[in-house]
Amino acid sequence: MSATLEHPGAKNVAAESEPRGTEQVAGTKRLVKGNEALALGAVHGGLEAFFGYPITPQNEIPEILSGLLPSLGRVFLQAESEVASINMVYGASAAGHRTMTSSSSPGISLMMEGLSYIAGARLPCVIINVMRGGPGLGNIAPSQADYFQACKGGGHGDFHSLVLAPWNVQEMFELPALAFDLADRYRTPVFILADAVLGSMLEPAVVPDQIPPLRKVSKEWATVGRGRRAVKNVVNSLYLDPEVLSAHNETLQSTYREARREIRYDTRFTDDAEILLVAFGIAARVGLSAVRLLRKQGMRIGLLRPITLFPFPSDAIKHLAKQVRQTFVFELNSGQMVEDVRLAVNGISPVDFYGRMGGVLPGPEELAEQIRSRIGRGDSL
Repeated sequence: MSATLEHPGAKNVAAESEPRGTEQVAGTKRLVKGNEALALGAVHGGLEAFFGYPITPQNEIPEILSGLLPSLGRVFLQAESEVASINMVYGASAAGHRTMTSSSSPGISLMMEGLSYIAGARLPCVIINVMRGGPGLGNIAPSQADYFQACKGGGHGDFHSLVLAPWNVQEMFELPALAFDLADRYRTPVFILADAVLGSMLEPAVVPDQIPPLRKVSKEWATVGRGRRAVKNVVNSLYLDPEVLSAHNETLQSTYREARREIRYDTRFTDDAEILLVAFGIAARVGLSAVRLLRKQGMRIGLLRPITLFPFPSDAIKHLAKQVRQTFVFELNSGQMVEDVRLAVNGISPVDFYGRMGGVLPGPEELAEQIRSRIGRGDSL
């Protein structure tokens, strides 16, 4: 492990191998589609209620859940809109249930007001965004242009959602369970950022043969009726007294700081690296192939892949920035995560960026050529 962990709980899941998931899963290896893996992973992770509305390229998720959840005695409801979906998520979460919605970029935009209410009410939930090209309706090709939306709040007010970024089908299956655990632990929304390639690709993955029984998580704050409680539970995001709202916001910010123990990232070939490539999701898959290609040509280059986009592995990147002479960031957008990388590097060494937009996914050769041509041209501002 070449990067210094920035919190005692931070995890580097590095392995010098082909792209694989973050954990070892016992089960049968079979070909699984990415969206199918997200749906199955959520059910295995304890999903009790799903509310959503169709939009390409994530439609297989609600399609699978529409048959599977009722057969297990759980709730599936196709809402009349994304706005309705996120507010149903609010209600089910307030009642103490593990709840989720999924959509794609413009559909997620419609959920932003409800997401702010959920964050303000300190309610746990999981939101899957299978990103597509934009802005506007754009297209249904892969993009990473929703990084700012997911990682910088998205809705109004001072709040964050935790954000996880898978890079293969195995992680598409594994990360929903982690997302539910994190959501319950910190009482916050958790995003899973996938994209049209990850959602559509067919890849070997290990999936357990049996769905485990629901494991109820104790939620003393839930609105399940007063019962024997001495105090009535209230779920709310309205605080008319400015001092009370200020204190509530301080509680939220303290939660986000505490969540830094959940930082996860993956490093490949960084022990002797003189050049560092930072990429996430499907871009990191292309990046790893480009790194291998360049190393065959004699370049000492390594890859750091953030798995948690918020909280961001800033200290791990800063540590490696002291070792390398230049950092490259590759994204499928005009430059979003690169801002967090530049903040982490903080002028220690130059940072350069290469991105493609509109659903264009370049190959490893194109990325490798961009890195070769840009050595020494980084901008550390």
